[in-house]
Amino acid sequence: MRIFLATDHAGFVLKEEIKVWLHTLGYSVSDEDAFLVEPEDDYPEFIQIVAKQVSANPDEDRGIIFGGSGQGEAITANRFRNVRAAVFYGGDEQIVRLSREHNNANVLSIGARFVNLERAKEVIKLWLDTEFTGEERHVRRIAKIDTPVQGANDF
Repeated sequence: MRIFLATDHAGFVLKEEIKVWLHTLGYSVSDEDAFLVEPEDDYPEFIQIVAKQVSANPDEDRGIIFGGSGQGEAITANRFRNVRAAVFYGGDEQIVRLSREHNNANVLSIGARFVNLERAKEVIKLWLDTEFTGEERHVRRIAKIDTPVQGANDF
């Protein structure tokens, strides 16, 4: 499994710390951007790189993206076929577990303004370790999600 990372200025520090931590755990990590804090950056450019990578190999690769709330980043990533991005910005970690077990989420979007480093590590580790259940009802629903909708953009 390769893990692709990207962020905007709001998540830069957290991304840098998570990148080092993931390397210490033995993961193959590719940092796709931002490489410096630039308050005027446009996160879609960075997130699209991660989404394209995950879209090309959605069952093997994962993306972890960061932003102030994580919402815009997840919206951007979810525009790509076979990308299923879930958002975490605090609260019950069950949402992270279910994103993997039921939705086979392959991108995790972290709201860096709401999650500190230790909490981010906990939920990322949980997300990486949680397997998709593969239950028929979930497979069926994911197939419907991944089927292009007439009139929708086809990335």
